[in-house]
Amino acid sequence: MAENTTQFIYVLKLIPRLLDETKWTDIENDIVGRHFKALQQLQKEGQLILAGRTQNMDETTFGIVIFKAENKKEANHIMENDPAVKEGIMTANLYPYQVALISEANI
Repeated sequence: MAENTTQFIYVLKLIPRLLDETKWTDIENDIVGRHFKALQQLQKEGQLILAGRTQNMDETTFGIVIFKAENKKEANHIMENDPAVKEGIMTANLYPYQVALISEANI
């Protein structure tokens, strides 16, 4: 990553049908597995800062991905190529972001 790297966050929301866990099929589970592997690859490449999700399963649930990218175009490319977004089981919104504080403690 270059010195002028910027931080971004994208907020993920499941499509409404998948808020009911009984509606999940092997297809959605496979997509989420590929989504997780894509995030692991960003981590391996040093771009991922943090990724996670809320633990509730209702209309307020969401996930976040905080990461570094050279510019908004690259950040948008990363978000749009997230398998969960690309395959339509999650929607995502991208925002410029800046981590202000981060704990060194293990979670």
